[in-house]
Amino acid sequence: MTGASAAELEAARLLLARMGISPADLLNMVPRTLAPTFAEYVPIVSATVSDGTRRVYGSYWNRVLKRWGQRRLDEVSASDIERFAEDVKRGVVVRRNARGGRNAAAHLISALRCLYRLAVSDGLIPHDANPAAKVAKPRQLPSTRAAVGNDLLTQINAVASSTGNDPALDALLLRLHTETACRRGGALALRPVDLEPQQCLIRLREKGETVRWQPVSPTLMRYLQQHAQQRGAPRSGQLLRYRNGRPITRRRYDYLWVRLGQHLPWVATQQISTHWLRHTTLTWVERRHGSAVARAYAGHTDAGGDRGVTATYVKASLEEVAAALAGLTGEPHPLASDLP
Repeated sequence: MTGASAAELEAARLLLARMGISPADLLNMVPRTLAPTFAEYVPIVSATVSDGTRRVYGSYWNRVLKRWGQRRLDEVSASDIERFAEDVKRGVVVRRNARGGRNAAAHLISALRCLYRLAVSDGLIPHDANPAAKVAKPRQLPSTRAAVGNDLLTQINAVASSTGNDPALDALLLRLHTETACRRGGALALRPVDLEPQQCLIRLREKGETVRWQPVSPTLMRYLQQHAQQRGAPRSGQLLRYRNGRPITRRRYDYLWVRLGQHLPWVATQQISTHWLRHTTLTWVERRHGSAVARAYAGHTDAGGDRGVTATYVKASLEEVAAALAGLTGEPHPLASDLP
């Protein structure tokens, strides 16, 4: 192959000059780095995110590996992701509380958004080449969860405390969630070191790595201390345990609500779960003490949005949360006595 002619070289120089590119720019060009495959990058993302994020998205990343493991991140388009989400919707296991696979599709898209956000931050793909950001998640349907009436809640507690292989544990779980409106993750993360008996406070660590002190009744504090002592919970280890000292997991909640549904058919029919207790308590607090106290009781830290700018400034104190708890349980609380 012969070299370029003088005329061709001159034409090339003229074209580069018009484009504002010098021959030195061409010599200093950095070769484009190929984007990694999903098989190479998913383990990196999984090791980077929090335990909670990994628990939610891990199964979806496994699906991505199965489908696209050897494809590179920049070889997947927005339409590929949309087809994948539709396949996930159609393949979801149908249950009584199923919502047409919408949640599964939304979780897949969220898992891919998480992965691609990190890829953009790592400089592996350009920001405007993120395909997951171009795919809309399915519109979320209104929740079917609601507050549980007093009579029904009494029935739930009666069955939990009189049936099963560890009624004392299940009764404690229900009381903990009813008093604090905490999530399952917050209860499972509770440690003996998180108990502050003098002021009747427990330290809750929940999703989004949030940490807050939550008032509890003197009775619940006493039960939590007794449970930790009797079941050998280490001071910095998980508090909630089986009789043999083994820490409980989310499976205990599944077992509890299946059992409750066997004794109380309406529990199974409505698919009532621990999160319904959160709705129940927060609804009661909001009706009697207002939205600011309910937000503080729930541990919500976001401000503004649909509630307006005023919510940024109107915040409830820990003493006000304690006063709401005292009204809920009918027990005096040390912090509530400090209110005027």
